[in-house]
Amino acid sequence: MPAPPTTRRKFLAAAAAPAILRSQSSRRPNILFAIADDQSFPHTGAMGDRVVKTPHFDRVAERGVLFKNAFCPAPQCSPTRAALLTGRYIWQLEEAGTHASLFPKKFQVYPDLLAAAGYHPGLTGKGAGPCNWEAPGWPHNPAGPSFDARKDKNVPQGVNGNDYAANFADFLQARPKDKPFCFWYGCHEPHRVYKQGIGAASGKKLADVVVPPFLPDTAEIRSDILDYYQEIEHFDRHLGRILDQVEKAGELDNTLVVVTSDNGMSFPGSKASMYDYGWHQPLAIAWPARVKGGRKVDDLVSFIDFAPTYLEAAGLKPSSAITGRSLFSILDSSGSGQVDPSRDRIFGGRERHSHARRDNLGYPARAIRTHQHLYIRNFKPERWPAGDPQGYADIDNGPSKSYMMEHRTDFAVAPLFEHGFGKHPEEQLYDVTRDPGCLRNLAALPEQAATRQRLRADLERTLTAQKDPRMSGSEIFDSYPRHSPMRPELGGFSTRGAYNPQYK
Repeated sequence: MPAPPTTRRKFLAAAAAPAILRSQSSRRPNILFAIADDQSFPHTGAMGDRVVKTPHFDRVAERGVLFKNAFCPAPQCSPTRAALLTGRYIWQLEEAGTHASLFPKKFQVYPDLLAAAGYHPGLTGKGAGPCNWEAPGWPHNPAGPSFDARKDKNVPQGVNGNDYAANFADFLQARPKDKPFCFWYGCHEPHRVYKQGIGAASGKKLADVVVPPFLPDTAEIRSDILDYYQEIEHFDRHLGRILDQVEKAGELDNTLVVVTSDNGMSFPGSKASMYDYGWHQPLAIAWPARVKGGRKVDDLVSFIDFAPTYLEAAGLKPSSAITGRSLFSILDSSGSGQVDPSRDRIFGGRERHSHARRDNLGYPARAIRTHQHLYIRNFKPERWPAGDPQGYADIDNGPSKSYMMEHRTDFAVAPLFEHGFGKHPEEQLYDVTRDPGCLRNLAALPEQAATRQRLRADLERTLTAQKDPRMSGSEIFDSYPRHSPMRPELGGFSTRGAYNPQYK
């Protein structure tokens, strides 16, 4: 759906009138955060994908800033969501830094800080989680009070029935007069499962799909990607309806809109992996009353930067506990390309994902990403990154996973299967400018030794300064109980990790 003419005029007028922008930006902005579930960075129109239709993400990018190098802190939903709520890396969040565990109440979250400053907070759909936030004493999901009463029964199989946009309307209706709002639109899509064949049935063509280099280029994979695209479009349609409501209320100019996803696409070699497609995310930010639009930036930014950005926009000073940095050095500039020279590297990591290994063990890894290189350190290379081979349960079930498992010995599939399902060495190094699929590990090459040593030293220095338990040899992350059912394909494995007093 194209942008409404009134919306287009408002955005363009704001971008063309700096004096007006300064007067409008003196008011505290509303904050609208829209987050998809399992969408990798290339899959929007603004990033050049010609098959998936994302007019409303593209609208935000056109009238704001398109971030070409945005990274989530972990290639998993729960740790990423905890990190962006707190402004801290996953290794700074105890149980909240791993999947489906507790979310300790001691960690401050930006919706609460904004509520204390007079904002009206709310959430529809998926907020923090999956995690146990009730036991630590949170009165509601850490992302905000839920607005989820409205349902839509006319959705395809596999699509959540939450009518996100209608619930946003209820939220606006409940807002006290003259209060700015802070709203979290947490779409459950494009998380699996997908209705098989829905993408092709919509008229999309298998031949038009650009298959990522780490997946086999077959009709089965292409069809699965088209189904994934259909659910991205579901997220985008509700985003458009929400933006239209803000525009109708006359508040679009003074609303800071942030649109992204929590982690990469739910395919082998992406979600739950530290490869680029696992944690490199789409991101567009617009605030017409203050931010010059029509820009594309190359700066490496992290989701831990969202919380301090929101706090600064509201006139609040982030606490010293926040590790992230406000994005306003980029948003307030007028340039494109590399805007902030200090943003030349980013950090991330993972611990446990699903119940995928005996004794509920995770797969600890940390990574540093520069514009050219991705360096990964795997702390337990003897473990299976995708989960034990009984089910490879850290990879979501679906046609692409099934195809690769069934054809794992085929000449064309075998190396890709090893890449997505096999064990990893302790160190991995990729030149992402030449190898975006992260298929050629350069870590053992003598000519890459200096680069590998430099990146490893930088990563370890940062993790040590931030008191990552892994750097002191602690395995406490493996002791945190899991608060979700075990995967049925893993039979009699324990569903909970038991705390061991030897862990420090």
